[in-house]
Amino acid sequence: MTQWSGPTLIAVFAGFGLAFVLVVPYVAISYRKRGELGLLRAIAAPAFLVYCFALVTYTLLPLPDVDAAYCATHEALRHPVWNPLQFLEDMRQFNTGLLDNPALRQVLFNVAFFVPWGVFVRRLFGRSIGFAIVTGFFVSLAIETTQLTGVWFLMECPYRLFDTGDLLTNTVGAGVGALLAPVLRRSGRLRPADEPRPVLARRRLLGMVLDLISVTLVGVVLSMIALAVQYVTKGTLQNNTLIDDVLGRWVPTAVLLLLVPLAGNGATPGQRAVLLTVVRADGRPPSILQSIVRFLIGSGGYFILVGLDSGWTSLWLLAHLVFMVFTRGHRGLTGLVCGLSVVDTRAVDREPVAPPG
Repeated sequence: MTQWSGPTLIAVFAGFGLAFVLVVPYVAISYRKRGELGLLRAIAAPAFLVYCFALVTYTLLPLPDVDAAYCATHEALRHPVWNPLQFLEDMRQFNTGLLDNPALRQVLFNVAFFVPWGVFVRRLFGRSIGFAIVTGFFVSLAIETTQLTGVWFLMECPYRLFDTGDLLTNTVGAGVGALLAPVLRRSGRLRPADEPRPVLARRRLLGMVLDLISVTLVGVVLSMIALAVQYVTKGTLQNNTLIDDVLGRWVPTAVLLLLVPLAGNGATPGQRAVLLTVVRADGRPPSILQSIVRFLIGSGGYFILVGLDSGWTSLWLLAHLVFMVFTRGHRGLTGLVCGLSVVDTRAVDREPVAPPG
């Protein structure tokens, strides 16, 4: 494993792990604020989380064995470099070509490392160039201070150098990214957030994926709580069918995919996040019987098959995907059987729903 591969892997796994946890509320907020998610934003959001973790891992890792002997041999790290142009003198010390100069490479890396910051601040958060530059400076300052204090005095001494040249080049990088950000501006007319959008197959699929993520996360939380209670009361942790199957799968499935639609407008949490709802031909919410049948035929049936370790699970998924893509209005197999349609919630009060056909 190279010097950079470890921090890279940590940043990628941590970033996408946090994205997995935050994806449902993020999608819900995006749909309500902008009316849609958008491909660029769907890519940029998890990329920003990976980048933030990369800022941490690349600047703090690898951690050396910091002890009294290390501190004694690295006394120079206690003294910050206050001259922000010191890198010019460092460049003169290397008898190499300009492109092969290690000091110049470090400067260019420091600039490039903060270019994404400026792009994300402008395009993902919609802030100004000045805001991107100022926040880039303070993020860099936080990193340099963390290094100067030995990870805020958790180490016996600093193991990396506080360099004002890094502050300068990082801030320049944030400014470059902020200036380049308009190149990524989306084309086309930006529609009002309250304007209904078509019910597309990819939007339906996104709602299904969000439902799966919601059930998984709630199941993990309930299982962890049960394990904590077990450890406190019995002093041990054991595999338990009650925890793994009932709390980890059945309870979140029944609550999120059956009780929540029954108590609301018929939509699951994933459908609510992408502003979809389920209605009958006359525009009314599904009946109790329709909701139960829809649950058993659809997501509930899937989780039942998973729990039974059935070989039909893959075929079940394939059938639902095919019907979801090719049925009118992407109503899917459950809509076809139960006589229900999937519509944009913003269109429910504007026009009647066409009878299923």
